[in-house]
Amino acid sequence: MTRPTLIGLAALAVIAASAPARAEPDQAPFAYQLEEGRILNAFFRDGPVAAHLLLRSGRDPRIIVAFPAGNSGTGLWFEPLAADARWRIDAAPAALTGQDRQGRALHGITVSISIDAPQLTIKGAALSSVRVLRDYELSGQQPAEVTATPIITPRSVTWQRDRLDGAPGYRLTLDLLSGRIEGNHLIAGADGRIAVKLTAQTGEQPLTPLGGSQLLNERAAADGEARRTLEFLSYREKFLAGSWRFNTYFGRDTLMTVRLLMPALRPQAVEAGIGAVLARLSPEGEVAHEEDIGEYAVIDHLRHDGTRSAQPVYDYKMIDGTPMLAAIAGRWLLDDPRARLRAAAFLAQDTTAGRSNGAALAANLQRVVMLGARFSANPRPANLVALRPGINVGNWRDSEDGLGGGRYPYDVNAVLMPAALLTAARLEASGLLDPWLDKAAHARLRGAAAMARVWEAKAPGLFHCAVSHTDAAMAVARAAGNAGIDPAPALAAIGGKPLRFPALALDASGRPVPVANSDIGFALLFASPAASQLEDMAALIARPFPAGLMTAAGMLTANPAFAPADLQSRFSPAAYHGMVVWSWQQALALAGLDRQLARGDLPARTRAALTAARRALAGAIAANRQWRNSELWSWQAEGGTITPKAFGASSADADESNAAQLWSSALLGIARDAPAKPER
Repeated sequence: MTRPTLIGLAALAVIAASAPARAEPDQAPFAYQLEEGRILNAFFRDGPVAAHLLLRSGRDPRIIVAFPAGNSGTGLWFEPLAADARWRIDAAPAALTGQDRQGRALHGITVSISIDAPQLTIKGAALSSVRVLRDYELSGQQPAEVTATPIITPRSVTWQRDRLDGAPGYRLTLDLLSGRIEGNHLIAGADGRIAVKLTAQTGEQPLTPLGGSQLLNERAAADGEARRTLEFLSYREKFLAGSWRFNTYFGRDTLMTVRLLMPALRPQAVEAGIGAVLARLSPEGEVAHEEDIGEYAVIDHLRHDGTRSAQPVYDYKMIDGTPMLAAIAGRWLLDDPRARLRAAAFLAQDTTAGRSNGAALAANLQRVVMLGARFSANPRPANLVALRPGINVGNWRDSEDGLGGGRYPYDVNAVLMPAALLTAARLEASGLLDPWLDKAAHARLRGAAAMARVWEAKAPGLFHCAVSHTDAAMAVARAAGNAGIDPAPALAAIGGKPLRFPALALDASGRPVPVANSDIGFALLFASPAASQLEDMAALIARPFPAGLMTAAGMLTANPAFAPADLQSRFSPAAYHGMVVWSWQQALALAGLDRQLARGDLPARTRAALTAARRALAGAIAANRQWRNSELWSWQAEGGTITPKAFGASSADADESNAAQLWSSALLGIARDAPAKPER
């Protein structure tokens, strides 16, 4: 994931500090464990304490305790081992509230853990923002000013430090239960195990849990694990993107989760999510992608202005969140009956940025209209919404190779921009924003409807890719051989017609990046494609890889089989946005198929294709149920067939997935069965 670079408004306050943590009467303490590959995760929340304990087994053991409070954490890394070793939790985590050396509160957990290794040699520790821990995990480096020196006794090792601005900081202690300590070495006891009591605490301000009857309604699916994941990541101040690595606000993740879960969320939860995004808008109405808070904000200010301010730092370089907010806020305010009696009060509510939700949304809609003006006046590729100059990321595929060198993403331009423009015109006509629109603003938003028609008519076709039957068969056979799988099912699915799919993006010259991809889910959920286009999309979802996206591990995010060799290498099963399966992308496609099946203007053949695609996708989701709440997962070929595996389990994998991912809980809001009949 990318790092924020732009300083947000000084007037914005750290939202996490705006209210003390409190639990609703029906929010009982909860704890659960989840094991993925070599990673053992334990999630815990009780009163002001929320923590995620992560133990990595194998030859490179590691301990992480991440806290939603302030996106803070403590981490401990050990030198590589000669043989695999496995952690276990011997006594469940318990809440612990203590004090630092100045008598200030520290909240955290204590837990007993052990590992079957003869010796652990401490390599390094990090106590700071989770952003610092993420960087340390990737590079082994951390800012010198946040490095903590351990205090070592014959039976314990402790790291403790204040935050850089003098605020309450962090503490990490290992109390040896079995074995002995020699310098920075933990030596096993007679049973061959090292056992410790781990204590990890943070001084950051706790968040206010949003759970129980405040979060989900009776329409939510009965999936206990997904519910626990969502509850751990849900707070009144914001939804957290994922744990352990993204334990704070991400604009896109919040918006897509709210949209996909909207049928199953309580109104106050919907408004908490949309309100968190509105509170972090730029003055021009741009959606903030990520926030730096707590100590990472202090670090950013030291780098940029020399102060030790803890004011948040917001990243506005992503280009998809701005039209996404317009489309999703409109969906709630205009189309959901539950919002009719709440919309005016919600829009009048003040944000922490000193303006109302209505004023913030009005600014966002005017930003969308400004972005759409050039293409609607002259619909050519150069006038689409492009990635920012010098930056290679801008939509949800925000790894350096996620767009294969593309500059104009398909989802932003073919789907989200026209949807946002239509919403701008509808919101203007509704009168809901009248208090925040002058005469000129009314006219601009009213004109968005005509702009949207141009975008709908002209933008999607620029991304069209077609591969002849002969070329497709050759590419499929070659890709199947490279993957080590049987090509017969994919070859049989090609049929006698060309394969058609939208490009992942357009490059700087306006040429399509010919990678088949799952972003058609955006079109299914936010647009109303023609019947022929829907049939192509349904076929892409249902066809077996490498002719399409479907595998025994689930629907792939990208299939580069029809791309040049240099592009194919960027989209391997080890790439973050390559031939891997993202849980929320499957939920997006499933919700989109349901939306299209609810239309009353489609011929029987199109409905049959959509139904077949839904059946294939739902079957793949059910077959890989154990992965459904993961951020993403990869696969391997065994005996000519594909089997799923944890992403991050291989040293070749680009990164490590989150065990708890906000938008991976989206299936809670999607009906188990397809719509029985279309809407009339």
